Amino acid sequence: MKHIVTFGEIMARIEMEDHYRFRQSLPGDVRLTFAGAEANVAASLAFMGRATQFVTSLPQHAIADSCRAFLKSMDVGIDYILSSDFGRLGLYFLESGANQRPSNVIYDRDDTSISMQKPEAYDWNQLFTDAQWFHVSGITPALSRNAAEATLLGIEKAKAHQVPISFDLNYRKKLWNWGETHKKKDLARNIIREIMPNIDVVIGNEEDASDMLNIHPQHVDVNKGTIDLAAYTSVAKTIAEQYPNLRYIAFTLRESISASHNNWGAMLYDVKEGKQYAAPRSGDTYTPYRITQIIDRVGGGDAFSAGLIYALTDSVLSAHPQEVITYASAASCLCHSIHGDMNYSSREEVLRLAQGNGSGRVIR
Repeated sequence: MKHIVTFGEIMARIEMEDHYRFRQSLPGDVRLTFAGAEANVAASLAFMGRATQFVTSLPQHAIADSCRAFLKSMDVGIDYILSSDFGRLGLYFLESGANQRPSNVIYDRDDTSISMQKPEAYDWNQLFTDAQWFHVSGITPALSRNAAEATLLGIEKAKAHQVPISFDLNYRKKLWNWGETHKKKDLARNIIREIMPNIDVVIGNEEDASDMLNIHPQHVDVNKGTIDLAAYTSVAKTIAEQYPNLRYIAFTLRESISASHNNWGAMLYDVKEGKQYAAPRSGDTYTPYRITQIIDRVGGGDAFSAGLIYALTDSVLSAHPQEVITYASAASCLCHSIHGDMNYSSREEVLRLAQGNGSGRVIR
């Protein structure tokens, strides 16, 4: 079976319990799991039944071994994870928000193994010999010059092997610290300009389009819960004009009412056909999921990416762009009900919601 490849950093996620703030929690008990954008995508795809290979570099110690075992327990392929005698395991600390108080993330990702690893250390040619898809995000090149060069080399090798490539823009303003002579946003845009002509699918939201591509949707205020689909279609058309190599452009549509209440959906723009598809729908009208009791929103975008990749590589779903975006938006919606970064949802559960069964009634 051909595998889907993702490349990026996996970290220890250290979360304050019960929505406590950092100052309330420490010293004290915290919850530690493992997470990272591309690892989240690989895990979600594995839960849906896809063969995956997650590529990264980890240090040599017991916690890194636990991380490998964690990935393996989720059926994520770890054959191409490098074991390095340098660098460290990245960390991120999470204070989960509620109601009008937003969540807060503190990164501790300097001098990690993947940041220090040489781009050519990964066995790209072997990796892509039997690959079905390659996915990476804008978080990975934000880590270091080496990680950026590895991202570019991975994309180059995937393209040489005719492997389709998806890229999640994923701008993180707390990262991009490695450009000595560039401002963060300028550095990010320079790297993205090298990536965009070589990919097939780009994924993002309104902030990513503005920050990474300098393209700004009009009449959109996500903090007031207003989404204008026509504005996103206009942005997609502009991106398609600049990068005609793209096959699809996907946007998540998050209306943030509060930290606990979001309206959620997505749109897909078919570049070849020049058509836009949105989900979920009520009849022919875009009607977002109303998620009024968010359990954990971190990783929701990664769940969307995984759902999109799954549908685009499915022989049935891929034939219908509306079904592709319906599946992806449903997968991400479910992720908001699950604690942790990773979407523990099966294909059957996603299809059930995609087909309109969102009552939450007990399944007996």
